[in-house]
Amino acid sequence: MFYKLAQKVMFQIDPELAHNVAIGSLKMTGNTPLNCFYRQNVAQVPVECMGITFPNPVGLAAGLDKDGESIDAFHAMGFGHVEVGTVTPRPQPGNDLPRLFRLKPAQGIINRMGFNNKGVDNLVRNLMAKKSDILVGVNIGKNKDTPVEQGKDDYLICMDKVYQYSAYIAVNISSPNTPGLRTLQYGELLDDLLGSIKAKQTELAAKYGKYVPVALKIAPDLTDEEIKSIADSLIKNQFDGVIATNTTLSRDAVAGLEHAEEMGGLSGKPLTDLSTKVIKTLAGYLNGQIPIIGVGGINSAQDANDKFAAGSTLVQIYSGFIYQGPKLVSEIVSAYRSK
Repeated sequence: MFYKLAQKVMFQIDPELAHNVAIGSLKMTGNTPLNCFYRQNVAQVPVECMGITFPNPVGLAAGLDKDGESIDAFHAMGFGHVEVGTVTPRPQPGNDLPRLFRLKPAQGIINRMGFNNKGVDNLVRNLMAKKSDILVGVNIGKNKDTPVEQGKDDYLICMDKVYQYSAYIAVNISSPNTPGLRTLQYGELLDDLLGSIKAKQTELAAKYGKYVPVALKIAPDLTDEEIKSIADSLIKNQFDGVIATNTTLSRDAVAGLEHAEEMGGLSGKPLTDLSTKVIKTLAGYLNGQIPIIGVGGINSAQDANDKFAAGSTLVQIYSGFIYQGPKLVSEIVSAYRSK
């Protein structure tokens, strides 16, 4: 009830302003009695993935809490893990405003944020300051002004700084809002990046006496041949996981709606089937060798079950959380528990 009232107010104002107000409110209330407005007791349903035991299979997808400001509040909501970021080596403002649009009839969102964040050093401070024991994955990217050919250097800088504070690290090469970024998903650039990430992981594991898994986040706008190539590269480079998928450039599911022609990545319900199809195809090529974290258009427990059936070990929510609220976490966990 409280969330529906808050949502009604928030949906009357600019989407990015609403987002900033929400994150600020959660930051202030996460470790206070005021978290009673969103706190939930979610069942413990342990799930093994990437060598980690997650308390339940539902995580918060990257992009909602980019700078890790409200981690403890999301823990109170019952999430099994939170993925913060995407974070870059240096702070950057992102793309010009406006850059976030609701497509309410379709329960979708278009964003062209452009990796706006306060930089990796700020994120590390927030990770060190969190009070809960929730598992936190860190999603890393490259600065907009770093040439694609030198992009791996940015990933390695971020990895070096967040490694000891992360449950896992997600390598984001699939956002459509940083020029040239998606070219890292193909051929020699991909193999070079993944090989460099794995070498860095080995170095840092020895340094800290702690193995932190690495996962790759991929786009939904891929052909079967491209998915197979990515799967082969993941297996070759012994990656620990893959996150499927990021937002889509397709507008087929929202044609004719207000804001549908805005540039950026489309998420939410219009992405549901496309994401599930990619997961199923990817699972076929990976053949159980690498776990999949399914994300994209999960608006109900049934959507989550479809992702599990397609081959996901864990799921993450973002737009579905915006439209449905914290209850979506408990609904998915309950349905998973009763399978």
